Amino acid sequence: MSCLVLAAPAVPVRAADPAPPPRAEPPARSPTAPGTPRLTPVGMTPGKPSGLRGAPGVNPPVDADGDFLIGPDYTPAPEIAPVDGVPKGRVASFIMNSADSKVYPGITKVPPGGPPDYRPPDLTQVPTYPKPYLRTVTVYIPAGYVAGTPSPVIVVQDGPEKILPPVLDNLIARHRVPAMVAVMIQNGGGDAQGSERGLEYDTMSGRYADFVETEVFPRVEKNFGVRISRDPEARAAMGISSGGVAAFTMAWYHPDLYHRVITYSGTYVNQASPFNRETPHGGWEYHEHLIPQNPAKPIRLWLQVGDRDLLNPNSLRDGMHDWVEANNRMATALKAKGYHYQYVYCLNSLHGDSKVRAQTLPEALEWVWRGYASEPSR
Repeated sequence: MSCLVLAAPAVPVRAADPAPPPRAEPPARSPTAPGTPRLTPVGMTPGKPSGLRGAPGVNPPVDADGDFLIGPDYTPAPEIAPVDGVPKGRVASFIMNSADSKVYPGITKVPPGGPPDYRPPDLTQVPTYPKPYLRTVTVYIPAGYVAGTPSPVIVVQDGPEKILPPVLDNLIARHRVPAMVAVMIQNGGGDAQGSERGLEYDTMSGRYADFVETEVFPRVEKNFGVRISRDPEARAAMGISSGGVAAFTMAWYHPDLYHRVITYSGTYVNQASPFNRETPHGGWEYHEHLIPQNPAKPIRLWLQVGDRDLLNPNSLRDGMHDWVEANNRMATALKAKGYHYQYVYCLNSLHGDSKVRAQTLPEALEWVWRGYASEPSR
């Protein structure tokens, strides 16, 4: 693999472009537009005219695969709030210094002396420069965990996800999900092509999963006395936006390590970082080529998109930057190959919408962990 961190060129820094005008809010995409799966509205009374909409606060069944529609009104799930009498897990954190990393020592797309909002002129060829960073890793350990016993795990990108610990407390106490460790990993900084976050999340390879396996998990196990299961059936990954496609990439390139995935507003678009000739369209390749042209993998995927999710043509102008279209295509490709998936199309919903997560996260977790049989302690 070629090195991605390049020496700084001895050339003058390109002058900053004028600040771009504020990006218009994405238009609402119709849930009946061509290319959209046939969606089942959730929670409406059969036989009563309601239009294409879901009932407030109602999510798809936790035992059903397929394509569903919720919204436009949302109600926070009761499981997101702490409940008296429910045992509370422990939440702690530690700092990782990029100087100690063999996988991600740190990059930036901003040239030395350049403005923080520097925009590369060619998104397919973005020079990168060394930039160290610190990242926080936040760990949830379920109540009653016995040190040294193998535990299921969920890895969360762009951590921490603040509502996850109380949701896990409540679901675990009701035996709706297995008791699990949650490892919530902050990204290394920046966004999109040429950034450290882009390198970690938008790269089409197993590199990020390798980083978690070789550099994050050992620290978690050492610092907190936990033992993370090596069984891929006992491992889930979750994320929003590029963190979502990163979660799916962990399972796609390492089905030996991860079988369960949750993505909110997944970046299944052309945002490869760095550009890779084998997968030139980045995350768009999943529904364009990779899923259709390969045998089904043992991946169980819950995915969500909002009708007003991102529509960002940027300088590539390639027709591969509509998050709604990309997620529609993912659901269609998964169905055609016989995957276990649940697709949730959300009305009146923006990119990574917090009100959608507040309603759906408990259901998403319960759905994605269905079928898990705990492994014996050993």
